[in-house]
Amino acid sequence: MARPHTVLSCAMSLDGRIDDAGPKRLRLSNEDDFDEVDEERAASDAILVGAGTLRGDDPRLLVRSPERRSRRVSHGATEYPIKIVLTASGALDPAARFFTTGDAAKLVYSESGGHATAVRALHGTGDTTVVDAGSPLDPAGVLDDLARRGVRRLLVEGGSRVHTLFLTAGLVDELRVAVAPFLIGDTAAPRFVEDGAFPNGPGDPLRLAETRAVGDMAVLRYRLAGSK
Repeated sequence: MARPHTVLSCAMSLDGRIDDAGPKRLRLSNEDDFDEVDEERAASDAILVGAGTLRGDDPRLLVRSPERRSRRVSHGATEYPIKIVLTASGALDPAARFFTTGDAAKLVYSESGGHATAVRALHGTGDTTVVDAGSPLDPAGVLDDLARRGVRRLLVEGGSRVHTLFLTAGLVDELRVAVAPFLIGDTAAPRFVEDGAFPNGPGDPLRLAETRAVGDMAVLRYRLAGSK
């Protein structure tokens, strides 16, 4: 069974930061870019983030456009894509908007050591499944499990650790990067990726498939060689 087609979407500053070091989430995208990401969500079967993003941003991971939600329903899907979170510790807040909004299933992939913690924390949370994803957490195994659940297209939305996990494993088919027209200038701010052994280094670069201006932002789309 083929693994899901995986798209990694990220907005960053000119110096490669995906947030600042402050307590509130930094808005990197403009409205047109947010709308394009909403279309990416609507076209996906599932959206995946890491537990750090869940705790820091409290995202809903919903499709904003009523027209896009109606289109999904007309095609036999739920209004919203399946929501997925990866966690090492399993320490998740059942009151987070991830768990309390939307009509789609929620999947929690936990490292083995945090599995029991996640099960206890999310007991009674409706339509949520907790899966033991190994130790350390195996992203390829996550994709295989998602394929068995009928997920054909997956959108990965961060943060740094999750970007690194999927890119170092060579599991990203498309990379959509929106570059904001400013710099953060703080080494404490999270980067697009952490240190790692990336297969797509200078000897095997990604293929630039598209570059566009979206307002003052530059949107770049890369594909792996051989991907559709």
